[in-house]
Amino acid sequence: MTETLEKSAARTTAETWLTAFADALSARDVERAVSLFAAECYWRDLIAFTWNMKTVEGHDGVTDLLDQTLENTDPSAWDLSAEPTEADGVTDAWLYFETAVGRGSGHVRIVDGKAWTLLTTLDELKGHEEPMRENRPFGTEHGANPERVTWKERREEELTELGRSRDPEVVIIGGGQGGIALGARLRQLGVPTVVVERNERAGDSWRKRYKSLALHDPVWYDHLPYLKFPDNWPVFAPKDKIGDWLEFYTRIMEVNYWGSTTAESATFDESSGRWTVQVDRNGEKITLKPRQLVLALGVSGKPNIPTFPGQENFSGEVQHSSQHPGPDAYKGKKVVVVGSNNSAFDICGALWETGADVTMVQRSSTHIIKSDTLMEYGLGDLYSERAVASGVDTRTADMVFASLPYRIMAGFQKPVYDKAREVDADFYSRLENAGFDLDFGDDDSGLFMKYLRRGSGYYIDVGAADLVADGKVKLAKGQVQEFTEKGVKLADGTELDADLVVFATGYGSMNGLAADIVGQEVADKVGKVWGLGSDTTKDPGPWEGEQRNMWKPTQQQNLWFHGGNLHQSRFYSLYLALQLKARQEGIPTPVYALQESHHTS
Repeated sequence: MTETLEKSAARTTAETWLTAFADALSARDVERAVSLFAAECYWRDLIAFTWNMKTVEGHDGVTDLLDQTLENTDPSAWDLSAEPTEADGVTDAWLYFETAVGRGSGHVRIVDGKAWTLLTTLDELKGHEEPMRENRPFGTEHGANPERVTWKERREEELTELGRSRDPEVVIIGGGQGGIALGARLRQLGVPTVVVERNERAGDSWRKRYKSLALHDPVWYDHLPYLKFPDNWPVFAPKDKIGDWLEFYTRIMEVNYWGSTTAESATFDESSGRWTVQVDRNGEKITLKPRQLVLALGVSGKPNIPTFPGQENFSGEVQHSSQHPGPDAYKGKKVVVVGSNNSAFDICGALWETGADVTMVQRSSTHIIKSDTLMEYGLGDLYSERAVASGVDTRTADMVFASLPYRIMAGFQKPVYDKAREVDADFYSRLENAGFDLDFGDDDSGLFMKYLRRGSGYYIDVGAADLVADGKVKLAKGQVQEFTEKGVKLADGTELDADLVVFATGYGSMNGLAADIVGQEVADKVGKVWGLGSDTTKDPGPWEGEQRNMWKPTQQQNLWFHGGNLHQSRFYSLYLALQLKARQEGIPTPVYALQESHHTS
């Protein structure tokens, strides 16, 4: 009885707020709509109102967003899409609404009758719905037809023509999980697209990495659009298994995937509104003329490969972690791994298992979280068998995650890592006693905020960290100053002998890779890619409140960036695909608050 009453009260609160909000928007009464928000409030919009990825804060932010977007958006048909809930004085409600051009969904958190957080997302375009479920294609043509064209014949004709006798609407440069996910989305929306990838096969970007590489995110977090991993898929999949899955996925989803193809240059003609993209496809020079160019080059850019005095005299090998082939050739060898992030630990662990004498050089403090602890306390309520059993599907989990504005996300994350320090206190104590410098982010908010702000500086696992804690992988601390003939010398004078030095020193901003393709002038025009502008370590301000230049319009017309982990590739590919489809169809897309380009690489 109490549960029923609580649900009734939550529904009343949500319905009262939503009715008032819908009435104010319908009347174009911005002041009344803004009065329904708390003094501290956040509205995150994913292209529904803004044709942008944008979060506004406070009454002034909400006022400006509505002043600039309300008339064009023309929102209507607001309704609750699920039974609201209430906990700790916060009412959570899921929403449905329509705009002038599409249908959307959202989420609101209501405190004392006012909106604290609001999420609005555009889910589909009217008249351009994906052919799914009840709208799926029939697949065959019954009856006799002497002009019949089979699926195979149509597919072969498309593969022959697209990019040769007819131009694609979109070229995606980069065929990892990001490019593939977006290619699948665009395929479903009927947008002619070519994915350009320098590796021969989809998945090779995973296959070619060091042999111990595996996903550090659990399977429930990593599904691609439309096609989930099987129920017997490993929780943490090995790299070659992921490589096979990505190759399989491109074929099943009919992605036009050009392997063994290098994008050499791209220039934009403002008069025609088209790019000229020069590619080398397995030795054949081809010119593509798409309207839209997407750089799907991963979460990072070029490898950071430092050089030091004396390197030319070093008698051993030097590699970046991205070049490391694996441990097999280094049994009995002395190896120095510079860095203490995921790649560094993976490489150190695999080398030690092979019988190498391994030393890790920690240059700055590192955040470490056990994978099982992360699953239990950080992801379990949204991405786990427990979540699936409770009715939380992937889309719902993604939307819950997206409903937390980045400004306040750290506050939601901090208790997770406080708990981790409590339950894994012995593990952390052993690491610190070994001399390892730990951190939990600038504000103790842990892994996700570190990833969103800087994309690096953490390790998810326990095995290789145990090797450091136990002294099996030796630990040195400080900055490399120079090479010697036999190894490296640190700034404090410590000399480390090595047959191999591996720099697990991360990657630069994505716009460094972009400059190689679109030119430095265009890359500078766009500015820094990734990060929130949080003014924390390696994430300089000013505050942007969204991932910089990701999945949204940039200062360079018709140039887009897409990437991130599997979760982000899945979730944000929808919104990027809808933006590209709208432009293909000539649907007006007035962009609110286009990001400035003051961030440099």
